Amino acid sequence: MPKTAKAPPAPSAPTPTQEAAAPAKIDIKPGQALRVVFEESSTKLPTGADAGLGQLAAAMRDSKEYRVQLMAYAGAKGLSTSKARRISLSRALAVRSYLIDKGVRSTQIDVRALGSKTSEKPANRVDINLARR
Repeated sequence: MPKTAKAPPAPSAPTPTQEAAAPAKIDIKPGQALRVVFEESSTKLPTGADAGLGQLAAAMRDSKEYRVQLMAYAGAKGLSTSKARRISLSRALAVRSYLIDKGVRSTQIDVRALGSKTSEKPANRVDINLARR
């Protein structure tokens, strides 16, 4: 039986410095809110949303005394009330899924799909309100 040569171990990538790897720290406190702004009619988490959501998830994982309320909105010209509610629900569920994937328990998350029931701008958003249990 011919012997096969073992491949040399793959070179490891240089480790980034702690400073370069860590995003800017966001100070998250109960009673405050984060806001995730979506593109019009989009339900996909926008690029860059993971920085704030990741820090929120870490804070919630480390202390089970927190819970969040996701207040989701959708507004665009020509959207029916039911379509706006469906889009806002999909947005809230996208944020909820992200938090759950990062280790937050589903029992710590409340979802409210409010559709176009807002006069505040931007209308295409999810407001995340942090509270103690």
